Amino acid sequence: MSIFNQAQERIARQIDPEVAKKNWKDWKWQQKHLIRTIPDFERLLGVTFDKGERVQLNKTVQRFPLSITPYYFSLIDRHDFRNDPVFKQAFPSPQELIKEDSDMVDPLAEDKDSPVEGITHRYPDRVLFHVSNICSMYCRHCTRKRKVGDKDFIPNKETLLKGIDYIRKTPVVRDVLLSGGDPFLLSDSQLDWLLTEIESIGHVEVIRIGTRTPVVLPYRITDDLVAMLKKHQPLWINTHFNHPREITASSSLALEMLADAGFPLGNQSVLLAGINDCPRIMKRLVHKLVQNRVRPYYLYQCDLSEGLSHLRTPVGKGLEIIESLIGHTSGFAVPTYVIDAPGGGGKIPLTPNYLISWSTNKVVLRNYEGVITTYKEPDSYEPIFCDRKCAKCDLQLKLEGAPEYDVTGIAELLSDADERIALVPRSNERMTRRENGKSRKR
Repeated sequence: MSIFNQAQERIARQIDPEVAKKNWKDWKWQQKHLIRTIPDFERLLGVTFDKGERVQLNKTVQRFPLSITPYYFSLIDRHDFRNDPVFKQAFPSPQELIKEDSDMVDPLAEDKDSPVEGITHRYPDRVLFHVSNICSMYCRHCTRKRKVGDKDFIPNKETLLKGIDYIRKTPVVRDVLLSGGDPFLLSDSQLDWLLTEIESIGHVEVIRIGTRTPVVLPYRITDDLVAMLKKHQPLWINTHFNHPREITASSSLALEMLADAGFPLGNQSVLLAGINDCPRIMKRLVHKLVQNRVRPYYLYQCDLSEGLSHLRTPVGKGLEIIESLIGHTSGFAVPTYVIDAPGGGGKIPLTPNYLISWSTNKVVLRNYEGVITTYKEPDSYEPIFCDRKCAKCDLQLKLEGAPEYDVTGIAELLSDADERIALVPRSNERMTRRENGKSRKR
């Protein structure tokens, strides 16, 4: 059950003296009362920054906005806020103004791989559809700092229709990922319309939604939203938890509502310096995720977006974390560590090296404990010759599901898979007369 604790009540009363418990859990109230200024942050947390620091913070906010939901703000440890992982993800740092030579405005070249406005088509069979540039809050590590929160980039219905039309005219697209911003910041009716349009396209097999609302605005997951989403299966939902402290009673309830409704849930974390770059932290995070029926999907190396250099770690840190997970916890709790290649190369998976050597018919491997072992390969493997003429393939290419009921004779009558109630010999004269009678009537 979600909570309304003393810290939340204190913050709520400071924001709105007339606030009630039901207001705090109203996602629209949360959005209406975002913490957007340094003075409001100081007042609500009960801290005061010195003059020099405030000047630098205000410069940062002018470049990269401040926007925190009251809910997420309430998770900050006010007694040790500078070391708090929630604070570091939500509050601006003057280090964001440092521009490294490697920093880019659009590091993933999403705009270059955009055949029409709002669509990024990078991989052969799937597209990313930017359906909203509004987020429930402004994350400091956002890779799309160039767009999120910028009112000049809010897609209208005309823009969305262009994206839908591109998907409709591109039969190779079988998977559509709705992203932003945050698609769940659209109204229920807008999202319902969008999902209806996309699922009406015959070649689209699955729709995915990427959202951080279960993390920073869990009250957005309402009964009405879930009921609407259930109309649009198959629908996959990816969340974005970066630290165990973000998994609260309220976020767990939101995840429970989605999981109970039948949506497969995944999580994409970003590796962030001073926040989650620790094997113990990441192990605790993935364990809490799977307890909440969320499968760890990706662990991202922090992108080369402007303003993120202070949050990036060496790649070796990510490999260390994966090494600490493989073999030491359930396989489904280990995310894939990836670098989203600069320039639009896509996700490149990285893993510790478990293959030590390889000969003609044997490989030498190590396991997570450091045990070195061998695997004997077959001496006489004869691959099936493939002429790439798939339409005429009579070897292995049986791709459709096998029939569950393929019976004949008495077993066919006993099966409920067929409506037949009798087996009639071909030579039955009575049935022959029936057929002849039908022919004469025609």
